[in-house]
Amino acid sequence: MNIQTGIDLVELEQIKKSIQNPRFLTRFFSPQEQSLFANKHDPTQTIAANFAAKEAFSKSIGTGIRGFSLSEVSVLRDQLGKPYLVFSGKAQQIVQQHHFQFSISLTHTKHYAAAVVIAYQT
Repeated sequence: MNIQTGIDLVELEQIKKSIQNPRFLTRFFSPQEQSLFANKHDPTQTIAANFAAKEAFSKSIGTGIRGFSLSEVSVLRDQLGKPYLVFSGKAQQIVQQHHFQFSISLTHTKHYAAAVVIAYQT
């Protein structure tokens, strides 16, 4: 089994500034993620955690953000709030080509959000 890990840390203050530009959400987040954010009273922590997860994903597959768009990587939550990844477009092709599966963990504090993504091939 091949296992690769990616991690990322995001400052919430930077995300607050970024979301003032409406293009930020449409450029980096899928419609499903945008719906998730719309249901939050203050979505900043969720947006930051999702952004960190996208970056951590790109590190876990070993490419960085090359060959796909971050909006093709959706970070969603199940009914219990557990995060999971959904792919489309070129990101989906990369994941399928390499037979990747993922485990993801998100966390945040008052000032930061972090994500760890473990990619594994069985």
